[in-house]
This record gives sequence, structure tokens and C-alpha cells, in this order.
Amino acid sequence: MDIEAARIAIREFARRRDWDQFHHPKNLSMALAAEAGELLEVFQWLSDTESRAAHADPDLVGRAADEMADILIYLIRLADVLGVELWSAMQDKIERNAVRYPVDEARGSAMKRP
Repeated sequence: MDIEAARIAIREFARRRDWDQFHHPKNLSMALAAEAGELLEVFQWLSDTESRAAHADPDLVGRAADEMADILIYLIRLADVLGVELWSAMQDKIERNAVRYPVDEARGSAMKRP
């Protein structure tokens, strides 16, 4: 995925519709959270077993994909507005998490560490 190309396309999409006036960090983060909630709705009443088998249900995958696309669009737009380079931010976070969660201590554990 070319994040830079996506950033430019999303910026242009918003610019052509005069949506920059609405795309400030508060609104974009709220929209991002709302879309994450809509993704949760897709899986809300599924059992663990049904959720693990979701990849075999084209309708379910399609609904999830739509919500994931919305999440990604808002995330990329928010990063653009804030001047965050997402790839670098992700790599930095992975490096910090590698220190925070060493393999020998974290493997197979869902425990959150300080």
C-alpha cells in the first residue's frame, strides 16, 4: 500500500468538496472512533467460533471491509492534518513495543505491560 498516494488522494477528495473546514483533529478523531464502533457492530453478536470463521462469509467480510476502509481513510486524513508520517510512527511504535514486550516474557500472554 502506498500511504503517500492515499494521503494525496484523500486530501484532494476533501479539498474538492470544501471539507477542509471540517477536517480538524477533533472531528477526524471522533469520526475515526465512530467508524471503529461500526466495525465492532459487524462482529458484535458473533460467538468466538463464528468470529474466527468470518473470513468464509463474503457478506460479513464485505461489511467489515467497508468499515475498515472508512477507518483507514479517516486515519490517513488525520495523520495528514497533524503532519504525522504513519509509516515512521508505526515502525517507532513496533520498536517500543518490542522492548516493552520481549518475546521470552510476552509470548502467549495477553497481559498488558506498563
